[in-house]
Amino acid sequence: MSELIQPKKRGAELAAEIRETIPEPGTLAVWWLGQSGFLYKSRFGTLVIDPYLSESLTAKYANTDKPHIRMTECPIRGNELSGIDLVLGSHKHTDHIDGETLSPLLGANPAAELCVPEALIHHCEKLGLPSKRLVGLDNGWEHERAGFTVRALPSAHMDLDTDTSGLCLYLGFVVEVDGLRFYHSGDSVVYDGLVENLGPGPFDAFFLPINGWDPRRKVAGNMSAEEAVELANLCRPRFLVPHHYDMFTFNTVPIGDFEEAAKGLTAGVEPVVKRCGERWEITT
Repeated sequence: MSELIQPKKRGAELAAEIRETIPEPGTLAVWWLGQSGFLYKSRFGTLVIDPYLSESLTAKYANTDKPHIRMTECPIRGNELSGIDLVLGSHKHTDHIDGETLSPLLGANPAAELCVPEALIHHCEKLGLPSKRLVGLDNGWEHERAGFTVRALPSAHMDLDTDTSGLCLYLGFVVEVDGLRFYHSGDSVVYDGLVENLGPGPFDAFFLPINGWDPRRKVAGNMSAEEAVELANLCRPRFLVPHHYDMFTFNTVPIGDFEEAAKGLTAGVEPVVKRCGERWEITT
């Protein structure tokens, strides 16, 4: 078995850095938590999107034809995070809405709210997550908390699937805070209408998956590194940040694929590749 990729910081050291970071006005501190998980901290509050901070999938798929073998050591557990105001979960898959991550995280942050697709409220309740702290979102719906304004838009993983009521099963999020605007796609391919759904810019950052799709993986796919670059070239955010790689051996691509594709980014769009558990700052 290969040695696990080590986060830049982890555990108590990472928790302390997050807690002690006090961003300046117009600044957003960002930490990659692995897979599609990110923590964002402004001077007003702290937001987490799609955290997967457990070993639940490794345990679930052990001794199956789809083993979820970790590549990167978990940087922190849910109960080690404090000061969290808002959590967003983009869709049902466990590496995005994980009961073993969210239950301890919400337990350690009794004022935090969890926003998920409206179509998945019952699913989250079945995971044991507290109903009174769940907020449903759907296409065009907005929610504000701790200085963050979140607008939901559809994602396609790999299709624009809805439930029987027409509610989106997969969401992405446009987030505005302290003069900055970014897009976190959740899991998605590039679909007709995505640029229109994003709305007018400018955007400071796009956080996009790069693992692509391979039918041999037997799971839904995402945009590839090349497709992420193409979308960024259309919308021209200041920064393009890749995610959904280096978590499970069966469903990843080398980060070098993104770094090579990023050579084709248009002027003014900068690729940002950070280690799990490493801090990065965006400023206005």
